[in-house]
Amino acid sequence: MKNIVILISGSGSNMAAIARAAHKEHWQGTFGARVAVVISNKLDAGGLALARDMGIATEVVAHRDFASREAFDAALMARIEPYAPHLVVLAGFMRILTPGFVERYAGRLINIHPSLLPAFAGLHTHQRAIDMGCKVAGTTVHQVTAELDHGEILAQAVVPVLPGDTAERLAARVLTQEHLIYPQAVRNFLAQPPG
Repeated sequence: MKNIVILISGSGSNMAAIARAAHKEHWQGTFGARVAVVISNKLDAGGLALARDMGIATEVVAHRDFASREAFDAALMARIEPYAPHLVVLAGFMRILTPGFVERYAGRLINIHPSLLPAFAGLHTHQRAIDMGCKVAGTTVHQVTAELDHGEILAQAVVPVLPGDTAERLAARVLTQEHLIYPQAVRNFLAQPPG
């Protein structure tokens, strides 16, 4: 079984989009794949209840319980490893991962970022795009590397920046596209031949 481990910090809307696609498109039969567990670094993450309602196992590794990023990442890996993940998906997981963690899951660790990378890596992407006068914004699914918001681009979607846009309105339109391209990128990853 190709186990998918999804890491979240908040509402879990991208996690839910992936899990719904997995169910609707019968990934278990087609790819031998399933969403095995959703792990959050926050006990109160809304996505945990959402995952449980969808019948997905959940776990919490609270980052505040650890004195360092290295200690947190070690504990997180200890929770991930029993699932023997084929793919680790960052879906609104708001932690910068250590090089050791990234190296452990290299080639099977993906993230979604709310900009057209390489533009606007980091935070406040929508406001930055508006402030720079961009005509388009968007979202990118990419392989995770030790360098923040870099790595091979797997999928992108373009969203127009409209006159009078606020960061909130633009973010809502971008999120709609995230829910389309993230499941698609995961599906494409699962469909790749081994090796």
